Amino acid sequence: MNANTPASAAPDAPVVVFYDGACPLCRAEIDVYRAADVCGRAAFVDVSQAAPPLPSGLDQDAALARFHVLDADGRLRSGAAGFVALWRQLPGWRWLARLAALPGVRMLLEYGYRLFLPCRPALVRLYTRLARRRGHG
Repeated sequence: MNANTPASAAPDAPVVVFYDGACPLCRAEIDVYRAADVCGRAAFVDVSQAAPPLPSGLDQDAALARFHVLDADGRLRSGAAGFVALWRQLPGWRWLARLAALPGVRMLLEYGYRLFLPCRPALVRLYTRLARRRGHG
């Protein structure tokens, strides 16, 4: 990893994922990725914590607003490109990264992600209500 890698990142993890740990929906998604990461290919950094370790070029507000990944080459990726960088590292998810490499697919994923972002607060509220009803919240 390069000099911009946060201190909490595993030294052998090719990617570092920055996520909003205060968001129950985001935490649930990250839990899915953590479970898939049987080889330790990703380090996960909760950016909702006070003074999280962040690479240069990323501040806490931006990290909370959008999904970011520091990829294996030390490049900061966000949105769909960040998801693809993570999927490439995870067994069981690599097929999705290959699909995203097809012409136009990553653009569609990014468009979908941008449509999702303004809906996220309402989806979090719905997710939280459903989780409480199921006894998980």
